[in-house]
Amino acid sequence: MAKQKPVFTLKTCGIHSSWDETSKNLPKIKAFTHEVPAKIDIEFGYILNVQKGKGIKLDYCIYHPDIPDDNGRVMAPFDGEVYVRNSDWDFYLGDTIWAPIENKIGPWRIVIKWQDRIVADELFNVIKDEDSEQNYYQQLSPTFGKRRKTARK
Repeated sequence: MAKQKPVFTLKTCGIHSSWDETSKNLPKIKAFTHEVPAKIDIEFGYILNVQKGKGIKLDYCIYHPDIPDDNGRVMAPFDGEVYVRNSDWDFYLGDTIWAPIENKIGPWRIVIKWQDRIVADELFNVIKDEDSEQNYYQQLSPTFGKRRKTARK
């Protein structure tokens, strides 16, 4: 009997709470978005659920803008591998912004592959905070995004 193929489902995608990779707890979603304001320690990425895949190997890669290392050379994309731990497994893959923020602005592509097949691929655009969509609308209307108080009788 043939082994069942794993099922991959994207559960969250966007800005998440801070993440401690030594903890069993995954970060919580704060905003579903592909537009990330360039702020120190902001966490962005996605949670992928894998069912029927215990023991399979996933390869991941985070392609980032041309970020220089301490010697001024462009850093290679961040890549690695992880093994699915059980038959209904959630995996967080993401990154965070660190100082200086100027060289972190631009597209970040986060990819997960199984057997050389892309199973998750999301593109995040890290932008200057003043360029964010939220700030744009707040400049148009200072009350944008604020709750209105209603009078009750």
